[in-house]
Amino acid sequence: MIKILLIEDDLAMRETLEELLKRKGYDVTSAVDGDEGTRLYHEVQPDLVITDILMPNKGGLRTIVDLKQTAPNLKIIAISGGGTLEAEQYLNASKFLKVDKAIKKPFSNEELLQAIKILVG
Repeated sequence: MIKILLIEDDLAMRETLEELLKRKGYDVTSAVDGDEGTRLYHEVQPDLVITDILMPNKGGLRTIVDLKQTAPNLKIIAISGGGTLEAEQYLNASKFLKVDKAIKKPFSNEELLQAIKILVG
């Protein structure tokens, strides 16, 4: 079974995505921020990480840097709805950090599922 680590601070979004991914047969572990996500990465060793960019404590960009230092070939999908900058600016920054896919919120279930399928099957 493919293991996914979902890092998302918004409770409703995290629960919705977790439910969707589990229904599609993925083994999902969730974290509320980059600190918890980094810790869980080492415990779970997921095949794919889906991370929000803007989160309290340790944000998504720092988390991506840390995870890529540990596992350069790790597949990562970055998601963002923006903040003080436009979402595209955050997502462009994540692409510079070598994420495999950057998706702007709001996105459709199909858009996310298609990206996952392309990256890990």
